[in-house]
Amino acid sequence: MWDRQYAVHTIAYLSRIEINAKDMPEFLGWQDWCNVRYKRLGKSDIKVSEIGFGAWTIAMDWWGKKIPEDEAIRMLKKAYDIGINFFETGDMYGKGKSEMLIGQALAGISDVVISTKYGYDFEGVSQIGHSELPQRFDPGFTKKAIQKSLERLQRDHVDVYGLHNPKLPHIRDDTIFETLDLLMRQDMIRAYQVALGPAIGWTQEGLEAMDRPGLGAIQTVYNILEQNPGNELLQRAVKKDVGVLVRVPDASGILTGKVNADTKIDEKDHRSVRKGEWIRQSLQKVEQLRPIAERCGLGILELAIKFILSRQGISSVIPTMVSVDEIEEFAALSDGRYVDPASMREIDELFASWPAYELKSTMPA
Repeated sequence: MWDRQYAVHTIAYLSRIEINAKDMPEFLGWQDWCNVRYKRLGKSDIKVSEIGFGAWTIAMDWWGKKIPEDEAIRMLKKAYDIGINFFETGDMYGKGKSEMLIGQALAGISDVVISTKYGYDFEGVSQIGHSELPQRFDPGFTKKAIQKSLERLQRDHVDVYGLHNPKLPHIRDDTIFETLDLLMRQDMIRAYQVALGPAIGWTQEGLEAMDRPGLGAIQTVYNILEQNPGNELLQRAVKKDVGVLVRVPDASGILTGKVNADTKIDEKDHRSVRKGEWIRQSLQKVEQLRPIAERCGLGILELAIKFILSRQGISSVIPTMVSVDEIEEFAALSDGRYVDPASMREIDELFASWPAYELKSTMPA
């Protein structure tokens, strides 16, 4: 009799090297408990789980909950045990705390994909609310940042290294990307990404970043209610063979049902930028989507996540998860069942009928 955890990772490994898990002997019963699927990350040879683990919540209380360290480690291990192999973080999350927790929880485990980001000079600086910290991407800062991340993560390399919320002048700076290319040649990183932010927008940054031949992925806010600039970025990503990593797939809790018309979001919460009118309009849009979900035999959250996974170019969806139950819920949605083309077209038409919204961008110098 196979050990369950060992079998999960055997199936996960076979999926990542493109041996179809369904060809395994039926007596293993893997269909009942190993849902997670894997996709290639752009032009790299890296396979990432369709559902990733966004590790900023385990080091910060910006989502209405402070997670104790022992619970954070339990969450990380649970995600790995059920087949999630993609763990996404940043060095500024808790000033290195998120990376250290990942290092503790996954030390000695080789079949995971660790992604971290840099660019904020957070040492010796106090962050006020959600304001941005000073940014640096110069070669000296980059080399120091990657070394510190490797120490905290207890790794000899980072699978995916990223620019954290770069602005247009950074995207146009050849020196920054030459430094990342050098780190790849030195085997310190396997691929690199550009994580667009903060908030939603940064279209030009994303489009120009994908002209960089070494870029493996971009990360952006994208969900069934907020498809711009994601749709435009996805079209370019497919042409350039760049993987797309999606954050805020639940529209800040609207699609999970955590946020409703009566919700009061604390000013310390990362979602405090979402005002009452946005919440009201978003809830109306959810009701317009509900008939589509019901015809597909899905709940709203199921439709929302599967809608993203059905888009060409998506590598991984990174939900905001704050409990083991949520990890299991999201992982279960990576079951190889996607939204049918007719329903996708109906969602596209519905989105096209909604009013446009403001997108963030680099201010002119």
